[in-house]
Amino acid sequence: MDIGIVSMRYAKALIDYAKDTQTEEILYEEIRMLEHSLRRHPDLRLALENPILSIREKFTLICTAATGDHPANREFCRFITLVLRNGRGSMLHYICLSFLDLYRKNKHIGVAKLITAVPVSKEMEERIRKSASSVLHARMELQTEVDSSIGGGFIFDINDFRLDASIATQLKKVKEQFIDKNRRIV
Repeated sequence: MDIGIVSMRYAKALIDYAKDTQTEEILYEEIRMLEHSLRRHPDLRLALENPILSIREKFTLICTAATGDHPANREFCRFITLVLRNGRGSMLHYICLSFLDLYRKNKHIGVAKLITAVPVSKEMEERIRKSASSVLHARMELQTEVDSSIGGGFIFDINDFRLDASIATQLKKVKEQFIDKNRRIV
């Protein structure tokens, strides 16, 4: 069966269950943290695919990745148990991504990412978040990242749009234009 179909079915079921139990926000935060952990630590995904680890060990890993030292929400635990018992642990990252996407669409939440060469102040982050919120007419989640390889400027991703005003990209464009002009001369 297609991974996208399976993950979407589980995500829709979790959204409906969260609405019924009125735990949408709590589940959203736990799933968001779990997805972040799965993205940052590929070894965790490999552990979920490992047939030697028991369901209990996988469950413990997932709960720790989602909540740290705090106890996991009851609904979250029930859902993870269902996923693991049905042998869908390897699809958990896709299920998390589908859930986050559905939740954000239902709650009108936009996602933006700001990449800069130096750290940005909290005041600037808040101004960017407010500006993006007013343009999109949605609540915004802003993720910031520092990447010194861009040389300066910024890269701003919002939903499926990218504004790249980095020095590295501008230098690359100038280089391509220079090479293109020199080809015409020869």
